[in-house]
Formats: sequence, structure tokens, C-alpha cells
Amino acid sequence: MNGHHGWTAKTTSLPDGEPLTITATDPKEIEHIRGLGFIGLLVSGSMHQPHHLAMAKGEFDHEQLGQGH
Repeated sequence: MNGHHGWTAKTTSLPDGEPLTITATDPKEIEHIRGLGFIGLLVSGSMHQPHHLAMAKGEFDHEQLGQGH
């Protein structure tokens, strides 16, 4: 998601989770980010569709995320 539409994505580790912060310099993209909300952000970009297809085929393991996949 980092770089998608000129967005910058950051996370920080906290004892009870990891907040996701998405920013942009373009005012229209800031409105876009706010309009999408958290769930909309999660389904944005090109990684989401292949991820769910792999899950449906039984080919995706969420533990792979920690290994750079």
C-alpha cells in the first residue's frame, strides 16, 4: 500500500496491537483515504485480490506475511 496513489503507510508496535497510519500530500488523496476508512484501505491496491484467491485455493498461509510474502 505504501506508494499506492502517493500514499505513505506506517505502523508502530504497541503492546496491544499495531496502529496503521496512511498519509498523503495531495488533498484529494487525503479525502480518498478518509472516505475509504480502515476496511476500504485494507482492500485497496493490487495485493488484495490475489491474496483472497490463494486463500480460496488453500495456497495461502497467513504466517507467510512475516516472511516477506
